[in-house]
Amino acid sequence: MGRRVLVTGVDTFWGGRLAQALERDSDFDVILGMGTKEPQLQLERAEFVRSDQAYSILSRIVKATQVDTVMHTFVVTNSTQASSRALHETNVIGTMNLLAACGQSGSRVRQVAVKSSAIVYGATENDPCWFREESTRSKPPHFRLERSLMDVERLVQDFAEDNPATVVSMIRCANVLGGDIQTTNSHNLASTFCPAILGFDPLVQFVEEADVVRCLLHLTENRIPGLYNLAGDAKIPWSEVMAICGTKPLYMPAYGTTQIASTLVRLGLIKYAPELDELLRYGRGIDTSRIKQTGFECLYSTAATVHKFIRAVRLRRNIGREQNSYTFEQDVEQFFRHSPAVVRT
Repeated sequence: MGRRVLVTGVDTFWGGRLAQALERDSDFDVILGMGTKEPQLQLERAEFVRSDQAYSILSRIVKATQVDTVMHTFVVTNSTQASSRALHETNVIGTMNLLAACGQSGSRVRQVAVKSSAIVYGATENDPCWFREESTRSKPPHFRLERSLMDVERLVQDFAEDNPATVVSMIRCANVLGGDIQTTNSHNLASTFCPAILGFDPLVQFVEEADVVRCLLHLTENRIPGLYNLAGDAKIPWSEVMAICGTKPLYMPAYGTTQIASTLVRLGLIKYAPELDELLRYGRGIDTSRIKQTGFECLYSTAATVHKFIRAVRLRRNIGREQNSYTFEQDVEQFFRHSPAVVRT
């Protein structure tokens, strides 16, 4: 009997791509995907279960399906995507319900993998050159996104301590770029103008979208526990990132940046999230030696990630190709998967 896995956030970028990758792994017999909306990617083997943002149905699903592995990708890492209430409900309450379901009596869950973000380290003038997994923040968090992600990580760490028989893995990802993912940074770097702060040229790190999926699979397939930073090798200046992408820096003053950024957002010139304010001043670097010791290597450095991203953007512009769209229809999916009329090869 093969492994049985449940993926949260299958209707989001990460959950959908992770479910597709798991479908190609014959070790996983059963793949369940939970989401608040229909999946946006076509899934061949994965079964879809609808849930609310707090995943209140998860306890019943874990018991009924007897899954042994849970991969938690439904964690918001961009504060512009959710209100304060929705952010707390999705990140904190959702994770709390997930871990409660995994640890309940009768649960067969023996592995939990969680995707988090390097945003938990913050970004200040007093930061070390490289954050290690055990590093602490230089200043307390003051953005709601940072606080919610720190709450998520505390819940996961407490669960790991209370359930020593369960393999618990968590990755802190640097800012992600790729040809498909849509983030605040990817929007700005693909646009005519990109925000920058006058007098600052921070060193930044990126990780390519495919490397994130590869890393989650690596930890899950090999049952590797622990907390790991994930980023492409090296840091590069923000000015170099903008130069590679061919976007024009739109400099904002060092004082009153948030107010100026809000005006530029209303004018449609840029996208901006509160957590970008400190990153565009001080940058951030995370040490990845621990994940490399497990045998995992990113395929793309930070610079290579930026080059790959902008090549994909330019190719899409040149050939006029829209990103693939897919509409999940339950009755159609059930027909193709279970109807005796379908010839299976």
